[in-house]
Order: sequence, then C-alpha cells, then structure tokens
Amino acid sequence: MSNIFDICKVCFTFGKPNLTIMKPLFLFPYWCRYLGYILVVVHIPIVLYKNEIGFDLHGAPADTGIFNSRHVFFISTTLLMAVGLFIAAFSKEKIEDEQIVQLRLDSLQWAVYVNYLFLIISLVFSTDTEHILFLNLLVPLVFFIIRFRWKIFRNNRLIKE
Repeated sequence: MSNIFDICKVCFTFGKPNLTIMKPLFLFPYWCRYLGYILVVVHIPIVLYKNEIGFDLHGAPADTGIFNSRHVFFISTTLLMAVGLFIAAFSKEKIEDEQIVQLRLDSLQWAVYVNYLFLIISLVFSTDTEHILFLNLLVPLVFFIIRFRWKIFRNNRLIKE
C-alpha cells in the first residue's frame, strides 16, 4: 500500500537500487502557467486605466457599505492578480525532476523570508492596512516566481556551458 506522502521511493531488486519516477503532488498542469500569466497581464491595464473604464474611485462619494464600488473593485482586481500569480507559480514544468522540486522548495523558502521581512517593515512604518494586506498577498508569489525562473535560467545556462 502506497503512502500519500511517498514522493519518490527506492525499490531494491537483487541489490541494485531502482528509482521510480517522482510524481509531484498538488501542481497545476503545464499549460496553466500561461493562463496565470494572462490573468496577471489582464489585471495590469484594468488597474492602470480604472478612471477611463468608469471606476473613478477618488471622485466618488464615500460609501460606507461593504459592497461599495471601491471595495468591490479592489477585491476583484486583487483576486484576479492573486489567482493569476498562484496558478503561474504552482504549475508543473515540462520536465519535473528532483532538481526542479529542490529549486521550487528553495525559492518558496526565500519567498517566505522576504514576505516576512516586508511584513515586519510595513507594520512598523505604515498605518494603511489595505496596502499591507495587498503586499502580504502578492509579494511571496511574485518573489517566488522571479527567483524560481532565475534559478532555472541559471541552471540551463550552466548546462549549455
């Protein structure tokens, strides 16, 4: 019976180790990375041109309800960006091997470190909780994607040399 936490197991046959292919758990298919990048790219012009689209948030009267236009616009655009980054970050590579898994784990660890550094700095020097939430939501994913892609780029360049 296979344990759910067995990612890679070694089977010994006549004294020779036989490594089975590693099966990554909880990753989106490879094509989802492009879907995530499309969601991120769609988010950027919506936020940059929100006044031209009809979301003039500074000229609107102050609405105190939870479903006011300012809050709904913020939540929808933030979710669009967060889902896009999440899908792009946790999609499989074409070749998913032990080295890619190690790079993914290392990049995720550094993303958590950077996130907590930014969180501590923003809690000490800022009073705007909306921006702290936005920063805390997106910084780990952005830093993870940048570091993971950079490490893969460097490894591919080392292989070519």
